[in-house]
Amino acid sequence: MTALVSDARGLRRVIRLCLGVVIAGLVVSGVTAFPLREELALAREALRFTGVAAFAPAFTGWVDRVGEGLDATAAAFPFIAYGTDWLAFAHLLIAVAFVGPLLDPVRNVWVTVWGLIACAGIVPLALIAGALRGLPLGWQLIDISFGLVAAVPLIVAFVATRRLEALEGRRAPVTGR
Repeated sequence: MTALVSDARGLRRVIRLCLGVVIAGLVVSGVTAFPLREELALAREALRFTGVAAFAPAFTGWVDRVGEGLDATAAAFPFIAYGTDWLAFAHLLIAVAFVGPLLDPVRNVWVTVWGLIACAGIVPLALIAGALRGLPLGWQLIDISFGLVAAVPLIVAFVATRRLEALEGRRAPVTGR
């Protein structure tokens, strides 16, 4: 995509589009982390209504088990959901961090790099924590896919930012001096 764009305006458009996708994904992830029980109840109903349960019983069984766990935890320890509220808030805060490179991609390229590092960090976290917490491997792979999917627009934004930097003849500021 960036190979097709050679002017600063086009590169900025590509960067904004890519970062917009990442921001939107983070916002959706954040907002949907608040009503987990309600969403899972809807998902359980949808699985039964669409007949997925018939040809994917292991998947449906896992979703049911998670739903039962959330219901039991909410009944006995409702304050535990506060942790997912903070998870939701963290997603929204991370989305805000990408406003910097959205406005000035060259100066804030470090945020894009930080996002790529976070995407890479999802892989060992999902595999290690998922295994320790007893999550099925398939579910861990779904979690890993979020990092891989987010990495694609971030890589495109990074490449476009470096091209924009070269085109404009300016360098990102070096910190730590």
